[in-house]
Amino acid sequence: MGSPSAAASWKQLVLSSIQSNSHLNHSSFLQIASVASNGRPSNRTVVFRGFQDDGHKIQINTDSRTHIDDLKHCPFAEICWYFTNIWEQFRIGGQVDVIDGTNSDPFKLQQRERSWFACSLKSMMQYLAPAPWLLFASEQQPTETPTLDSFMSSVGVFCLLVLNLGQVDYLNLKSNERLIFTAGQDGSGETHWSVEKVNP
Repeated sequence: MGSPSAAASWKQLVLSSIQSNSHLNHSSFLQIASVASNGRPSNRTVVFRGFQDDGHKIQINTDSRTHIDDLKHCPFAEICWYFTNIWEQFRIGGQVDVIDGTNSDPFKLQQRERSWFACSLKSMMQYLAPAPWLLFASEQQPTETPTLDSFMSSVGVFCLLVLNLGQVDYLNLKSNERLIFTAGQDGSGETHWSVEKVNP
């Protein structure tokens, strides 16, 4: 059944779970699954970087030298987020907007820059490392120590992923409750959410 408060309900559940587990370092880690260009499943662990502009889109930072081609080939993805202490699981599916340095939309590039400057210095350093997946050369020269100028703008391989949510599957194993939140559009193109309680 449709409910104008359904979007607020699932987001509040997510925020409450994050808050309850904020003392655990791994609480911000989640898995995102997509479809590789060869048709096989592709899965990796990423870090939750917040909701974009306090809305309902989830932000994730990544290196464009990794799995970005998968998402450009097929933008559909699903994240799975399990909070071990409170036995709550979220499976959140939707379409991923890939925002790298080649994007032509000034607004999206601005969002990418904001995400870059929200990174810690340690996170920024990862994007200056040798390309992932290439054979490791034990004799390779160490990377030069970057200066502050290196971080004055986002590096080329830094990429912002924005998950536009289509469905949220919430499972609470302690209360044995499962809720499915589904996004839809009305005649004017506005997004609305419906919620159903289903068997766990």
